[in-house]
Amino acid sequence: MSLTLVGITGIISLLLIIFFLRIPVGFAMAMVGFAGFAWVVNPQAAMGMLADEVWEVFSSYGLTVIPMFILMGQISFHAGVNKRLYNAAYVWMGRVRGGMAMSTILACAGFAAICGSNTATAATMGTVALPEMKKYGYSPVLSSASVAAGATLGVLIPPSVVLIVIGLQTGQAIGVLFWAALLPGFLLCLFFLGSIYLLCLRHPGVAPAGTRTTLREKVRALKGAVEILILFALIMVGMIKGFFTPTQAGAIGSFLALTIGVIGGNLGFRKIYLALTDTLRISAMIMAIILGAVIFGRFLAVTRLPFELATIVGELAVPSFVIIILIGLVYILGGAIMDALALLIITIPIFFPIAQSMGYDPVWFAVFITVVTTLGAITPPVGINTYIVASMGHGASLSGVFRGVMLFIPCFFLLLFLLILFPGIAVYLPGLFY
Repeated sequence: MSLTLVGITGIISLLLIIFFLRIPVGFAMAMVGFAGFAWVVNPQAAMGMLADEVWEVFSSYGLTVIPMFILMGQISFHAGVNKRLYNAAYVWMGRVRGGMAMSTILACAGFAAICGSNTATAATMGTVALPEMKKYGYSPVLSSASVAAGATLGVLIPPSVVLIVIGLQTGQAIGVLFWAALLPGFLLCLFFLGSIYLLCLRHPGVAPAGTRTTLREKVRALKGAVEILILFALIMVGMIKGFFTPTQAGAIGSFLALTIGVIGGNLGFRKIYLALTDTLRISAMIMAIILGAVIFGRFLAVTRLPFELATIVGELAVPSFVIIILIGLVYILGGAIMDALALLIITIPIFFPIAQSMGYDPVWFAVFITVVTTLGAITPPVGINTYIVASMGHGASLSGVFRGVMLFIPCFFLLLFLLILFPGIAVYLPGLFY
């Protein structure tokens, strides 16, 4: 059996183990990677590789950035930042027809800026927004879809755990990737708001207008957004100016979130304990995925499969943008059946060299694959955000949620089209500040 065929067999085996044996993806990648490396080289070399990689991964200072940002998001969540943020967005946008759905999108974008996870954003904002929209007579399909789609901003708007992992895997500066994703994330949020507005113009019955609020009430409600703005500004400006590294930014942000919560009387010992335990659980899961991906990547490297694919693609007599579109389709389909982080970690060693060989900017490509993978979180059959929202039981069935998110899917394709047509959308800000 050729080395290339061994690599393909390993990928197929990995997918079968994940879907049929239901083994967590991190452990599945480690198992297949270790067995494949032992087959291609020898068992003694595989044991040495395993020992080296375990030590290197879990002693890496760079990975400490992940639990720091997760801790900041968990502290903010348990301090009730999400509820105050949603209230501020509703006071400003609720009077507009469809304003509560728009408020949900804006609140998701704000919470995403301190959370970095689409599933966490979906679960958090769904708990707050769905009962409110149901109370005010919103269509369950629109309300649930706005939460599921708005939560996808958690992967794109910095600080994003996915962008952090991409930066660590590809050797790119995390601060650069954060700035690169900022403008695309803003545009996607804007497209979502426009879609809701057009839907409500065509079907006014799906979203009644909310109550009118005074200017004083609007100004008072802004207090709920000040915490988010402070955290976001501190992180981005501090990294730009070089005052601190991304890891230090996460630590300082966590301390500031803790201070705001305690001073405001929104954090007690019980909530701090829950924030710490949730951070440990989520961080351990991500670390296991990263370790598994490293081991699986070492196996793919010895089979030379990524290099063979890059060579084949480089020799294809088709324009480079056709290859990028095909890669995008792989990520959309993959994102629909597995977690975005796991998919990216598995596929980056394969597709990143291909994109580089065709001359694509690595920063642009990182943003591009983040957008297309994020789209998979709301597409059937296994769009994880839709399952989370549907499980909350506020009126919309799973099929209803899937039907509702069809409104937002064209927004992703519009953004991808613009990214391909105007790469500066992703690379302008990094070039400006770095």
